[in-house]
Formats: sequence, structure tokens, C-alpha cells
Amino acid sequence: MLRGQILLVDTNIIIEAFRTRCWNALAGYFAVETVERCFEEALTGDPLRPGYVQVDAAQLRKGLRQRHAVGNLERAQLVLRLATANALDAGERELFAHALQRNDAWLASCADRAAVNAALELGWEERIVALERLAQATGARSGFKHHFTERWLAEVRTAHKLDRRLK
Repeated sequence: MLRGQILLVDTNIIIEAFRTRCWNALAGYFAVETVERCFEEALTGDPLRPGYVQVDAAQLRKGLRQRHAVGNLERAQLVLRLATANALDAGERELFAHALQRNDAWLASCADRAAVNAALELGWEERIVALERLAQATGARSGFKHHFTERWLAEVRTAHKLDRRLK
């Protein structure tokens, strides 16, 4: 992971980075990008819900190198390439539709089992990185929830490989 490398993030990663106060470290080290849907999702939610994390809109905007709009053609290309695309949350689906169009060297982070499995199906095993590992690259240390850790990501990768062997 290189300083300045493009990092695509979904809603869950944005929220956890704010919760653990490592957003500024990520944004200062990586060229963080997302899609409009994830940006909007990160700024919404029920503030009365237990565990709700307030994402500061100005700080989020400042930390993003770019927000991408995703059109119907990109969405359709993802659905044609990935049979399980509809199992993804809307933000993840749009992020992956955008990523499918890229030809540069990017990394992505997500913390949803369906999203990780979809990324593995798309051949992106080396591109998917746990938030914990990204934060460590920046020098930040935080108490991440389990599904944002390298250990969780390794477990999902292993289960995916085993499942493919059984088929």
C-alpha cells in the first residue's frame, strides 16, 4: 500500500473510520474516493438508533479526492458480470459498478460478507483490504469492530475458497 494510492470506500468503512477517528489519517495517506450513493448513505441514518455514528459532512468532503456518479450502464455491466449483484447493498453495488470501469491501481475496503464475496468473485482478492490494515499503514491505531479487521477478512476469504472447492 503506497501513499497516495487510490482507495475506494463504501458507507460502512466511512462510518467506522469516523467512529474510530481514523478518517483524517486515511484521507491524508490515501487518495480516498467513493460513489455518490455511499456519500449520501454515510450522511444519513437515524440519530436515535443505538450505535449511530455522526459523520461530519465537511470533514467527509474534505477527505475525499473524488465522488463518482454511477449510471445505469455501469450498473447493468455489474449485473451482467456478477450474478449475485442484487445481494449487495445499493452503495456497495454502485461502488463495485464504478470499480469495474477502472483500469488503474486501486484498493477497496468493505466490511460486509456479501460484498467481500462479490469482490472475490470479480477477481479482486488482492484489491480488498481490511480497514484495520489501512489504518495501520497510516500509523493510526484504533479499536475496530471485528468485521473491519484483517482477521475477519481472512476468515471470509478462506470460507469463500472452501465453498468454491465444494461446488
